[in-house]
Amino acid sequence: MIKIEFWGAAKTVTGSKHLIHANGKRILLEYGMFQGHREEAERLNREVPFPAPLVDALLLSHAHIDHSGMLPVFIKKGYKGKIYATPATIDLVKILLQDSAKVQEKDIEYVNKKHHKKGLPLKRVIYTVEDAFKVFPHFVEKNYHEVFELGENIKAEFFDAGHILGSSQIILYINDKKLCFTGDLGRKNLPVIRDPEEIEEVDYVISEATYGARTHKPITEAKEHLRRIIERVYERKGKIIIPAFSVGRTQGIVLLLHELMEEGKLPDIPIWVDSPLSANVTEIFKKHPECFDEETYWYIVNHENPFGFERLKYVQSVEESKALNHVKESCIIISASGMCEGGRVLHHLKNSIEDPKNLILIVGFQAKGTLGRRIREKEKIVRIFGEEYERKAEVEVMDEFSAHADKNDLINFFKKQNPKKLKKIFLVHGENEEIESLKITLMDMGFKEVYVPERGDKAELD
Repeated sequence: MIKIEFWGAAKTVTGSKHLIHANGKRILLEYGMFQGHREEAERLNREVPFPAPLVDALLLSHAHIDHSGMLPVFIKKGYKGKIYATPATIDLVKILLQDSAKVQEKDIEYVNKKHHKKGLPLKRVIYTVEDAFKVFPHFVEKNYHEVFELGENIKAEFFDAGHILGSSQIILYINDKKLCFTGDLGRKNLPVIRDPEEIEEVDYVISEATYGARTHKPITEAKEHLRRIIERVYERKGKIIIPAFSVGRTQGIVLLLHELMEEGKLPDIPIWVDSPLSANVTEIFKKHPECFDEETYWYIVNHENPFGFERLKYVQSVEESKALNHVKESCIIISASGMCEGGRVLHHLKNSIEDPKNLILIVGFQAKGTLGRRIREKEKIVRIFGEEYERKAEVEVMDEFSAHADKNDLINFFKKQNPKKLKKIFLVHGENEEIESLKITLMDMGFKEVYVPERGDKAELD
């Protein structure tokens, strides 16, 4: 008997955690960070819903913080086993966890100064940089298609998910059954990385459903859309603030800016990537050409650097970052975090959001309860570091950049499955309306047992 417990990314998009019981072993798929309403997210991130020392193995689909971000907490709570992932994922997670700890420290230092003045209770970090380093000895690299054992009659294999560098779909071979965890599925023709691999005829699927009800504009339209936005804001001498995930999204945007510049279609506008993490991530990208698509690989082998060109500057120091707030000329600032929940982008938003000349460009998914979601929905008043600001800046959304499979991509994934063989589907990593829409679609396709688990739900497989 195989059992699954769903502890995160259940009817929500963050905090991915799925615990598999099989043949006397406990195998955990991911241990991610919840993001959203601050108090609720902090509570969920601090608690561990099952005994960490009893888990035998942990598998990680990719590096994004909502899938890996609470690994230091899990280790602190007593996990002794291995963490399996692709080499690129491990390289990325190491710097992401350190950065997450540093961002927590900086943000809480800033907030606590305000709390101290107001006589409010001081906050504390969930984990430190030292805690992050304690995760590293647990990592074990596994390449795509390298089958490895996790227990008696339990094996695992990673397939390229085409979502970010090193991302994986995970197949668990348990007895004579195949269980597929999609992780976060990517899209075809995204810049930089390869397309998702096709997986056929499994027995059970735990599938993401982030965009289960929506379709994206073609990525081929992104470059022209981006050019028009830049031209418009440049003419009114405004700033473009782009909250972007340091892994994947930043590199994709930089690549398109590079192409626009090469084609002579970019106005004379300075571009800053204000994130030490993004600079470090970009170096890791260059270490893993095995994950690149043909176009990006061609750039690299011909000694061109699509992630660094003459008009682009990577900002490292806090002083340089602060100086950007005093720039009067039109410019582009790309900064993390992608959901505006921490990091330097908050300071840029604070200093730019009340000026109608400026534009905030949303290029990624924004979970409910995040500042990014409130900006995407064009709320008039938003809170940044606990203070209210009137949003006068223009807001534009570019879903073309999304690295998540949309409804059509998910349908195509399931078209490769046999409704007679695929016994159960569990839809996770999506908000309720997206998941319910995809559930109806899949049942119309002939899949009879489609489930939408809530946090804490348990399921038995035949």
